[in-house]
Amino acid sequence: MNIEELREYCLSKQAVSEHFPFDNDTLVFKVAGKMFCLISIAQPNTCNLKCNPEKSVELRANYTGIIPGFHMDKNHWNTVSFNADVPHALIIDLIDNSYQLVCNNLSKKVKKEAGITDY
Repeated sequence: MNIEELREYCLSKQAVSEHFPFDNDTLVFKVAGKMFCLISIAQPNTCNLKCNPEKSVELRANYTGIIPGFHMDKNHWNTVSFNADVPHALIIDLIDNSYQLVCNNLSKKVKKEAGITDY
């Protein structure tokens, strides 16, 4: 995976927008205003993705390319390397999972206002 693929895939999801809320380097993808993916423009070989804590422990034990989220809550975020032992299909699944976790926590009203119908 590369930054262009990641960007295209994230933006293909419902109610997703991209922002630079922290600085000019950290590209953040949000669904209905809530973060689900972050990537550095300057060093686009990893991304941060939300994950439930139990799954995070399992993933970190099985893949050297998945570590606790850099500058994030280590229980709920992972940093995923594109150039390690993490298969492309798993990265896609982890993006989907991160998006779904955020969508699941949105109220029905926010989902309706954002036009989210899949979750």
